[in-house]
Amino acid sequence: MYESVKELVRTAEETKKSLSELVILAECQDSGLSRSKVWKRMQLNLATMRAAIERGENGAGVRSQTGLTGGEAIKIKKYRQQRTPLAGDAMMAAVENAIATNEVNAAMGVVCATPTAGSSGTLPGALFMLEKRLGLNEEQMIRFLFTAGGLGLIIANHAGIAGATGGCQEEVGSASAMAAAAAVEAAGGTPEQSSQALAIALSNLLGLVCDPIAGLVEIPCVKRNAIGAGNSLIAADLALAGCISKIPADECIMALDRVGRSMPVALRETGIGGLAGTPTGQTIKARIFGKRI
Repeated sequence: MYESVKELVRTAEETKKSLSELVILAECQDSGLSRSKVWKRMQLNLATMRAAIERGENGAGVRSQTGLTGGEAIKIKKYRQQRTPLAGDAMMAAVENAIATNEVNAAMGVVCATPTAGSSGTLPGALFMLEKRLGLNEEQMIRFLFTAGGLGLIIANHAGIAGATGGCQEEVGSASAMAAAAAVEAAGGTPEQSSQALAIALSNLLGLVCDPIAGLVEIPCVKRNAIGAGNSLIAADLALAGCISKIPADECIMALDRVGRSMPVALRETGIGGLAGTPTGQTIKARIFGKRI
């Protein structure tokens, strides 16, 4: 697989191939699997994402066993039907998808980690909105996932994707950057514009802490995925408009790693600092686990 965003973009420009195509070819080479098998695996990921969104957005929605999260995707769905969203209907459709997915995750349902379960709503939040807005077919949606996955692997190899090691910037931040880059390709942008979108999205969430209340992937995780989805679309639009990041994508990834390593332990998924450390956060923790925990 590719060692840097720069290398991936340069190869795309030289070979006149899309980022998604290069990632597919690299995955076939690295895994030893046929193109058909690699494609079918990603097809399964897409189906898993769709099923999670549908479960979270229909009926009464889902609720976690703790009762901390659930049912808000349904509220957003009704809000979109009854009102004109201030952020626009397309943006709130992405938010609805993202929250639905993470509510399913919190309810112990099946999701596709993109790149983690805690950030599993960000990418499908944007993707399934774009399916309707851009009229994407299944092939285009699967290519979206290959582009996102290839860039996500570069991030994982040079920084990280776990809140426990580098904060939520490495989970929702990475997911948002992956989605932004893939959204650009889906909209007909260039490989370089995908790189710019990744850099912008990552920069916007740099320093985001991981502070789950009671150590559970519910609060504020669910709503952070909504922000991640929105950030990805904004970053993609900026890149498509010709805006650029003064800091190259690979250097943004480098910064992501350095910031993550410098974060206090209390802000890296320990459930100690940030929102988890507030009086209300501690009260919720005691109610769920008991005061001795």
